[in-house]
Amino acid sequence: MNTKKRILDAALKLFSEKGYGNVYVGEIGEAVGIKAPSLYKHYKSKQDIFNAILDEMKNNYDKQAMALNMNGSDVNIDVGIFSAVSEDELVKMGIGLFSYFLHDEYVCRFRKMLTLEQFHDSELSQLYTKQYVDQPLSYQSAMFSMLCAGGLLRQEDAEVMALQFYAPLYMLLTLCDRHPEREEEALKLLEQHIRQFNGAYSRSLS
Repeated sequence: MNTKKRILDAALKLFSEKGYGNVYVGEIGEAVGIKAPSLYKHYKSKQDIFNAILDEMKNNYDKQAMALNMNGSDVNIDVGIFSAVSEDELVKMGIGLFSYFLHDEYVCRFRKMLTLEQFHDSELSQLYTKQYVDQPLSYQSAMFSMLCAGGLLRQEDAEVMALQFYAPLYMLLTLCDRHPEREEEALKLLEQHIRQFNGAYSRSLS
């Protein structure tokens, strides 16, 4: 593993344990085994490290989405994919993404850091809301709106549908963060949720 990656790993581990605001560049360097001046050869500041962590997470997510045969960010691409998949394939994709968000080391530590910092740092609080509320709901609202317009789902309020679909996923994710031993239970509920949601809104079953 190269030094730049080791710095990111060490920094995110410290951020998730102590909070972003309580970690200093010298601590990160110490965790990697280098002095602060050497660290600055790779990253200009703690903010630069944080931005690199965001980039790393985005790259990892894109790879995971691709492995599940979806884009994951562009609704205009994904609506065509979701229009053609069976319910079983939809469940497989849902569980695949859920498991990624639950087990990917970067994603887990980043979520823990934001959980710690949401009441202390207004910018990180806004990032938390953007990452785990606004962006998912916006993406899914657009998705459901297109699927309804295309006749694949019953015509309903797309924003409400997004909330109904996403809120249980997020609740189960945070449940497993606190109680990893309940993952099997969560996965069963997740599958039931996806199938019931699909059955409730599918045009063919209405």
